[in-house]
Amino acid sequence: MDAFYASVEQLDNPELKGKPVAVGGNELRGVVAAASYEARKFGVKSAMSSALAKRKCPELIFVKPNFTRYKEVSKQIRSIFLHYTDLVEPLSLDEAFLDVTANIHHHHSATEIATEIRNKILETTGLNASAGISINKFMAKIASDINKPNGQKTIKPNEVIPFLETLPIQKFFGVGKVTAEKMQKWGIYNGLQLKQHSIEFLTQQFGKSGAHFYHIVRGIQFSEVKPNRIRKSVGTENTYYEDKEDREEIIAALDLIAQETERRLKSIPTRGRTITVKLKFNDFTVQTRSKTLPDYFQAKSDFFETVIELIDQSEIPLPLRLLGISISNLETKEAKVQSKEEQLRFDF
Repeated sequence: MDAFYASVEQLDNPELKGKPVAVGGNELRGVVAAASYEARKFGVKSAMSSALAKRKCPELIFVKPNFTRYKEVSKQIRSIFLHYTDLVEPLSLDEAFLDVTANIHHHHSATEIATEIRNKILETTGLNASAGISINKFMAKIASDINKPNGQKTIKPNEVIPFLETLPIQKFFGVGKVTAEKMQKWGIYNGLQLKQHSIEFLTQQFGKSGAHFYHIVRGIQFSEVKPNRIRKSVGTENTYYEDKEDREEIIAALDLIAQETERRLKSIPTRGRTITVKLKFNDFTVQTRSKTLPDYFQAKSDFFETVIELIDQSEIPLPLRLLGISISNLETKEAKVQSKEEQLRFDF
């Protein structure tokens, strides 16, 4: 979806149409969750501090996020996807991979399917979508960004290698700023130059990602579209308008975050064993503190004492602008069965 959160806000509030909009934060504090294309022209983007966004775009309009509404629209879009294939792998509320190999409606091509899906999304929701079509997820992801907004791009099998060889290294999906800079120090500025290096060299320099880079530059990806992605964590975080410095104030803020995290765990439902507290300081540095408990938990009463323990394990050096709690090491179906069997053995 194109600038999904911001586009939904512009759809629901016609006064915002054609204007630079930022979802999340305000003029003084917070972080931009999404920016309209009108705002992006000024350099405003997601994860940018709202204060910086306002300096870049003085006319920027901030709106509070409405995730209930975004989820509602996302469900409408997902139902359209499922008309064409059962193999839908959601990446987020506004993005998914679709495997349409089966071609259940006998279209002439995947390109035709993508066009039809985009038209149905527009008819159903009033929102624009972009698409990428190619031989695997990596290539489709790259293609989806080429003709944004409201466009699509097909990279055919015989076009994949020439396309990758001329692609700037920073455009490769999975290559961030730091990795791109490291590659450039080795003289790697595009796919062709990346291709000159052995898998041993790339693994030595980039760890496990090295093998990934070696294969994707050759158009090889072994990852299938997985309709049931395994959730790895559940969490909540909050950016504050005023820095938190006092311990009691920090604990009170974490108490509210823990309540919301419990609600999210119960809504899935699932339980976890590992607690992570995230701290972002007023200099924008981030610190995480984690602990794994022996038993699965879901209720705040079972994990909040550990949250306090993590806060107190070392001094907080600077005022805090963001706090977060995430629960990971989640219970799997197998773990639930085992737990139930153990309970039955205990009862009998």
